[in-house]
Amino acid sequence: MFLETIQHRNPALLEAGAFYHQQGKIDPNTYVIDMDAVVENTKIIVESARQNKLDLFFMTKQIGRNPVLAHAIKEAGIPGAVAVDPWEALSLAENGIHIGHAGHLVQIPKNMMERILKLYPSQLTVFSYENAKYMSETVQVLKMRPQSILLRVISKHDFIHPGQEGGVPLEHLEAELKKIEALPGVKVIGVTNFPCLAVEKEKAEPTFNFQTLQQAAAFLKEKGYEAPIVNAPSLNTAETFELIAEQGGTQAEPGHAFTGTTPLHVKRDQPEKPAIAYVSEISHTYNHQSYVYGGGFYARSNVKAALTGKRFSEMKKVEVIPNEPGSIDYYGALKGDQTTVGDTVLFSFRTQIFVTNAQVALIKNTADAPVLMGTYDAAGRRLK
Repeated sequence: MFLETIQHRNPALLEAGAFYHQQGKIDPNTYVIDMDAVVENTKIIVESARQNKLDLFFMTKQIGRNPVLAHAIKEAGIPGAVAVDPWEALSLAENGIHIGHAGHLVQIPKNMMERILKLYPSQLTVFSYENAKYMSETVQVLKMRPQSILLRVISKHDFIHPGQEGGVPLEHLEAELKKIEALPGVKVIGVTNFPCLAVEKEKAEPTFNFQTLQQAAAFLKEKGYEAPIVNAPSLNTAETFELIAEQGGTQAEPGHAFTGTTPLHVKRDQPEKPAIAYVSEISHTYNHQSYVYGGGFYARSNVKAALTGKRFSEMKKVEVIPNEPGSIDYYGALKGDQTTVGDTVLFSFRTQIFVTNAQVALIKNTADAPVLMGTYDAAGRRLK
């Protein structure tokens, strides 16, 4: 999906990945990430957010919840993270990262509520009165300050990814808000939805979900909320912040923008530089196809091609055969069998490392003298 872009804008990362694999310093099934590029991308993102008066939380699931990268992003200007689920929140907090937002997309389970509240998150999202009630009860037991919450508000016209369903129906917002406002220990400060932006004809456009978000925010204002937070995740990049602000958004949560792998980054002219590649190895050939070690492929990656060979300068481009969505990716497949077992294979595609069995290798100074900083698992734990 991003192979041509990264060849054009960051070939040094591909070369470093091939070098370290051939040297035996990284295994196949490893994502290599250019730390310097991530930092520079963060600075671009922060400046765009400043110009558009947006508050930011950074997402780490797509980079394997990596604590080193999280601290690098923090130091580059974004003080708090958004955790997609409570386990990510705990992992980041254990590594000294402030949790700015949790509960969206995955709500906080009742028996984990105390652990999450003790992290003192800036805000939590709830999908329902029931989840807010669990929170209220826990806040009272702990004798803590009221917890700020966002309501995930949805309408029947919204697009919701499978496995992400849920929220307060817009037509029931008034009744649900009234019940939640009566709970001690929680304070409604705004609304959220997902996805709020999508790519249409190679440009970012607001989704119907964003319209729902606008209506929910307008309703809160009618009820006396002076400046409700409008949290507008999805396709959050330096280029889209102006659009988010124009549509009434007040918060963004960049993730793939840090590695230059949003759908907009198929184009070469995006502000953020591609900063991630996937390294594997030819395992065997069979029935006129070549097979590479898997474990890190992602069903929605839209991967099209790869580079293979021993030396980066001599690598050839080959077509990728997509894995069946229901299969386990023990291997990935390439068209043709004119490859050599043991050769390096380089990919660049959209991923979510936290749902894979891949490793993550952090590399600095890729443009001059690459330095391998360490290898981690998909949950951010250091391996070597």
